[in-house]
Amino acid sequence: MAAIETATRQPRATHDLVSDALAATGETRALSVGDRIFARLFTGLVYPMIWEDPDADMAALDLAKGERIVTIASGGCNWLAYCERGPASIDAVDLNAHHVALSRLKRAVYASLLDDAAVAAFFGSPGQPGAISLYDRFIAPALDNETRAYWNARDKLGRRRIAVFERNIHRTGLLGRFIAFGHAIARLNGVDPAVLLKAKSLEEQKALFDTHIAPIFYTQLVKLGTRLPVSLFGLGIPPAQYEALLEGRSNMADVLKERTERLACGHALKDNYFAWMAFARRFPEAHEGAPPPALDPVRLPAIRTHVECATIHHANLRDVLAAKPASSVDCFILLDAQDWMDDATMNRLWAEIDRTASDNARVLFRTAGAASVIEGRVSLSVLGRWMRDEAASAHAFAADRSAIYGGVHLYRRRA
Repeated sequence: MAAIETATRQPRATHDLVSDALAATGETRALSVGDRIFARLFTGLVYPMIWEDPDADMAALDLAKGERIVTIASGGCNWLAYCERGPASIDAVDLNAHHVALSRLKRAVYASLLDDAAVAAFFGSPGQPGAISLYDRFIAPALDNETRAYWNARDKLGRRRIAVFERNIHRTGLLGRFIAFGHAIARLNGVDPAVLLKAKSLEEQKALFDTHIAPIFYTQLVKLGTRLPVSLFGLGIPPAQYEALLEGRSNMADVLKERTERLACGHALKDNYFAWMAFARRFPEAHEGAPPPALDPVRLPAIRTHVECATIHHANLRDVLAAKPASSVDCFILLDAQDWMDDATMNRLWAEIDRTASDNARVLFRTAGAASVIEGRVSLSVLGRWMRDEAASAHAFAADRSAIYGGVHLYRRRA
């Protein structure tokens, strides 16, 4: 089996790439103490799974067979889901070396000789006995040297990194630890967050949330603790994005309560694996609800058929686009990356997006606040060739089951 493709040039260190990104958040001064702490934390694994809804993405983009996609990789669940539509190519890009290694591992597992059930269990179960043996026999030979060395590295207890799949990778990483901390806070208040999952209807979800979960956000511990940007670093939210989340409000606890309520009550539990991960720290069993797209046994065969169209890059998104020919990309998925950017950085990115965009190109991104961050900031000479699809953006926001963000925005290339 061919080795997994990597970016053609040697990538810079994750810490340097993240520090550069944080420096491009509108600050003219040197990085703050908060920025430096965040950059240090972000050099580790942040997202074992992605917290943007790939089904909402694909519906908004009306993703079609044979299209060429450039996306930020994050935990890798997004670009895997896009493979179901049979794209011609996917370039998945990330600043974080841990996310890159996870995406390359996912690509190798989905392209391997393992059967569908073993693939789904590898990434979806609370712990997969025999994961190390499966990795050694079927996966490691297909990886590039750098990624193989990453998963073979040992921790202070002498365990190989790949052994995390025999425990539970979803309880690791910055986000996994943040969710665990949230559960600890709930238990201090006598609440088991999993109580929400007893609900049999949206009405019951709302009643259980109001009775058990909502009061936690009004405790002094939460209200005082969330006044500092560092309190949200576990969500992968840098200091500049903290201010965007507030949107003029004085209390971050109110914002978090609003977003958590949307996660808990916005969709039926049987349709929302994000809620299961947040409140039970696992995916639903087959009798409880639908799995993530990339673990769905009905969708897995199509995903696996097309997974080798993906190339994983450890690089800056703009640099990847700069290496592409004109009119060579149909879909750009930016997640929330632009929330980090100052005007100059955003304009350089959009110059490359505009240059590489096909006639039918679409750009999808999310924002911490409700408003699009590019209006009035990206040059009209570029943005004038794009239009925001108001209806599709509103529908995508309502459809996004993760409920983390304040806005989802779809832009289309003008005819």
